[in-house]
Amino acid sequence: MRERSYTLAAALAAALTLTAPALAQKQYGPGVTDTEIKIGNTMPYSGPASAYGTIGRAEAAYFRMINDQGGINGRKINFISLDDGYSPPKTVEQVRKLVEQENVLLVFQPLGTPSNTAIHKYMNAKKVPQLFVATGATKWGDPQHFPWTMGWQPSYQAEARIYAKYLLQTKPDAKIAVLYQNDDYGKDYLKGLKDGLGDKAAKMIVAEASYEVTDPTVDSQIVSLQGSGADVFFNVATPKFAAQAIRKAYDIGWHPLQLLNNVSISVGSVLTPAGLEKSIGIITADYRKDPADPQCDNDPAMKEWRAFMAKYYPEGDVKDNSNLYGYTVAMTLAQVLKQCGDNLTRENVMKEAAHLDMSPGTLQPGVKITTSPTDFFPIKQMRLQKFDGKAWVPFGEAIGS
Repeated sequence: MRERSYTLAAALAAALTLTAPALAQKQYGPGVTDTEIKIGNTMPYSGPASAYGTIGRAEAAYFRMINDQGGINGRKINFISLDDGYSPPKTVEQVRKLVEQENVLLVFQPLGTPSNTAIHKYMNAKKVPQLFVATGATKWGDPQHFPWTMGWQPSYQAEARIYAKYLLQTKPDAKIAVLYQNDDYGKDYLKGLKDGLGDKAAKMIVAEASYEVTDPTVDSQIVSLQGSGADVFFNVATPKFAAQAIRKAYDIGWHPLQLLNNVSISVGSVLTPAGLEKSIGIITADYRKDPADPQCDNDPAMKEWRAFMAKYYPEGDVKDNSNLYGYTVAMTLAQVLKQCGDNLTRENVMKEAAHLDMSPGTLQPGVKITTSPTDFFPIKQMRLQKFDGKAWVPFGEAIGS
């Protein structure tokens, strides 16, 4: 398939100009008319993961922009985004409302591993697309058993294997301490790290400490991990707890090499609250460009993103890469809907989602979005980067796990 290289202007132009095949007949699923496509979503606008709520707001802003430009194939997006508070029972309640009362065509980007786990079997039993979920758990890429669920970002295990590869190359005698959330999200990262280290894992990982999302802080876990004598700290936490861990480690004089999971690398919502000076030297891996990186100031795709933010989401933080995330994944959904033409059934949505080949300009050089009927992991490459006190500075080439 020919690669599509997308900037905002190109994506909009394509969305506006595409016409259905000459002889094709219109086929509509729930939530679709000649003028509207109804899309459902859940986000933690409240609760312990509320920092991620800005993703849903950025997505809503993107669809407003699309609608101002005439929609996709002449249809406006009706984006219904509900708060689930990062609570799985609430997610179930809200998703049932979206599917059974609002009759949405699909549920797009529900956020969180526990939340998506709670609706996983329901969505597949109902044959409703659970599309581009906002979590990197490995189980979202299982088309054989769950054909109605697809991830978007690199899997947590793949990301952790990249860190393991880096440590084996640069610090083979490392003593690693791991903080992780006690659920499928945290355990996925831990498994990826152990798999990547192979037979050296048992010797290199000297301490593990978990936390619950209901815990007020992770201070005691950080003190415990410091006591292990580790010289590498793998911080597997959502934004609130990641910031606490960075700050606490610094404040108690523990200065290991710190690896920070990708879901909590926002300069605006994580590193700034933790303390920028306390975050210097942290290493992560990312597939997106960094909005805070001065090298991106003259990047055409990033300039277009900033113009989008200024017009459609002016209250959003342009240093928060969660907003770039929401923008780019919304662009991906727009491409799927564009490819669907006038065949807007749930079955065809999943078919087209499994036939993507695009390179949004907001992603790191060398990172693409590709899928196939047997590959439900759209993004498979990442690039290592280090925080210099102001921005993330990439190093090396984009690599897979």
